[in-house]
Amino acid sequence: MKKKKCIAMLLAGGQGTRLYSLTSKVAKPAVSFGGKYRIIDFTLSNCCNSGITTVGVLTQYQPLILNEYIGGGEPWDLDRANGGVHVLPPYQAKKGGEWYKGTANAIYQNMHFLDKYDSEHVLILSGDHIYKMDYSDLLREHIRCKADCTIAVIDVPKEEASRFGIMDYDEDKLITSFEEKPTFPKSNHASMGVYIFRKDVLKEELIEDEKDELSSNDFGKNIIPTMLKKGYRLYAYQFDGYWKDVGTVTSLWEANMDLLDSRFDLSDQSFKIYSRNEALPPCFVGEEGEVVNSLVTSGCEIYGTVINSVLSEKVTVAKGAVVENSIIMKGTIIGENASLSYAIVDEDVTIGDGAVIGDDNSSKHKIALIGRGVEIESGAEISSGRIVEQEADHE
Repeated sequence: MKKKKCIAMLLAGGQGTRLYSLTSKVAKPAVSFGGKYRIIDFTLSNCCNSGITTVGVLTQYQPLILNEYIGGGEPWDLDRANGGVHVLPPYQAKKGGEWYKGTANAIYQNMHFLDKYDSEHVLILSGDHIYKMDYSDLLREHIRCKADCTIAVIDVPKEEASRFGIMDYDEDKLITSFEEKPTFPKSNHASMGVYIFRKDVLKEELIEDEKDELSSNDFGKNIIPTMLKKGYRLYAYQFDGYWKDVGTVTSLWEANMDLLDSRFDLSDQSFKIYSRNEALPPCFVGEEGEVVNSLVTSGCEIYGTVINSVLSEKVTVAKGAVVENSIIMKGTIIGENASLSYAIVDEDVTIGDGAVIGDDNSSKHKIALIGRGVEIESGAEISSGRIVEQEADHE
């Protein structure tokens, strides 16, 4: 088999509980974003644009839709005989299956995949971030520094630093300290959850970590701090572009809104974001329809008013309805004279005539959230910050 300089392992198995009803039936990386995309499109497209042609996608929670979406990897040029994309559920051993216990354990359980390809380096990625990065630049710096591990770093506001793995490094970018989600951060240099390891070092540390019964089997909490203590060469790779962790309702809403004021540009064809989006007819705007500062995907029918919003494919906005500052996902029908403001509406929702969802409240911490497949009665009122989802199915 042809030797590969670097393969990627994409962690896509998180439950995504902070997205509430949006992830009750789908994995977080499969949540819709920006009208025509899903969150995982960004990491897979980064691999495509960076020449990374072998990607293992580690799934666990609600994987069906995500697995179907990835398929053979055609949209991201990952349908290859030597390499390509591989969906890797929790490993099934003779004694039975075992859930991934942490990010490091997920890679440990797929050591056989690492051994299958003769690569020198392993790129570890997360499937729930919105950003564009050329990983070949990261790999080049990793090799130049003769690093055992290189961590992509972005500077965050000091008041948000306690949400991330925070590090210090010297003038040569050699990391001198690392602490996962510190109460009192020493800096604002935050880990992006993007790592490149020398494969031999990674395997050795994963095996040692698995033996430790007290370990959380996590890269940020265990693997990286342990490597620092052992004196391994860990380097920081400074990233200055757009990056957003969309693990909460508010951050998902903010990232979609960032598309409307060009903070994050999806139109750049030199670094294209690819998706598995079916061919649809053009968006139709009726005689009384109006669209202002919004992203509206193919297949939509707009007879009402859409302002400062992001609409996925096959959304219908009926006559007299007003959608403002909202994210509406695939197949949703919004009835006549309904009003939506500061809301996220999941796929295949029906909103009855005259219903009011959210209100004209600029507080980004109070987003009304409507779950997949919900039917909102005509005239119903759903206040800001409320979450409405279908009752759990019972077998």
